[in-house]
Amino acid sequence: MPLVAIIVLNWNSYEDTLACLASLAEIDYPNYRLVVIDNGSEDESVAKIRAAYPDLSLEVTGENLGFVGGNNLGMQIAEKLGADYMLLLNNDTEVDPQFLSLMVAAAEADEQVGVVGPTIYYYDEPEVMWSAGGEIDWPRGDTCMIGLNQTDEGQFGQEPRLVDFVTGCAFLIKTPVVQQVGMLDPRFFAYFEETEWCVRVQRAGYRILHVPQAKIWHKISIVQRDATPYVVYYMTRNRLLFLKLTKAGWISWANTLKSMLRTTLAWTLKPKWRHKRLQRNAVLKGIFDYSIARWGKYEAKAG
Repeated sequence: MPLVAIIVLNWNSYEDTLACLASLAEIDYPNYRLVVIDNGSEDESVAKIRAAYPDLSLEVTGENLGFVGGNNLGMQIAEKLGADYMLLLNNDTEVDPQFLSLMVAAAEADEQVGVVGPTIYYYDEPEVMWSAGGEIDWPRGDTCMIGLNQTDEGQFGQEPRLVDFVTGCAFLIKTPVVQQVGMLDPRFFAYFEETEWCVRVQRAGYRILHVPQAKIWHKISIVQRDATPYVVYYMTRNRLLFLKLTKAGWISWANTLKSMLRTTLAWTLKPKWRHKRLQRNAVLKGIFDYSIARWGKYEAKAG
């Protein structure tokens, strides 16, 4: 069986990481190596993880490299291990024992498959889907999760199916594909990075698959909550960077900028949205930073 390197990032959330590692210990796929990256935690994460798994290889970065930097470091380690596949897996997930076997089988069945993802459910609503793959809406210059908030009633079948992208929450990629198209673009830091990666993979001639029967559960709330300025900033700046790197057409750009302008005006002028002043500022800063090619980590004090 191909060797799979499972890359798990931890950042100030050792309880989630320990639960994730415990669930991985139950998987039925025998040939894998864990690559755990502590991404600049300031809590007791390193000590707690080492105490629970003393034989685990734990890489400590000493600073927050973001989703992109942490996973790229993990992939560099995976290459040195001689891994055939790399699995990026969020630490706030728990997995079905068969999930990896099913994804590897789908990838091995077709040499033109480059990336595979599972069905991702809400941890607190275990039959409700968060993602069954993703779709890129090129005219709008935006993306969406397929199956979002739908109860799984078998609507996506049982066989692997083509999608535009899979989320970085659980992202299985063949190592030769990484070597051909490159790793995650460090300019993103976080958000939109996996979508741009999937576009690169597809344009190199590979397919992206969602495997409906491969299942994991993600510890995020099904209740829609206001995005923080931190998230709004990345979603703004990185959406523009995504359009640039993928050479999106003028319709994508026009609709994206119109949407951003409309949102900014609403958050400025409408009394019911006045509480979103910080989010409005994050949108403006995201646009400005894109315009001057300022990438990487968002500094909240400048928002």
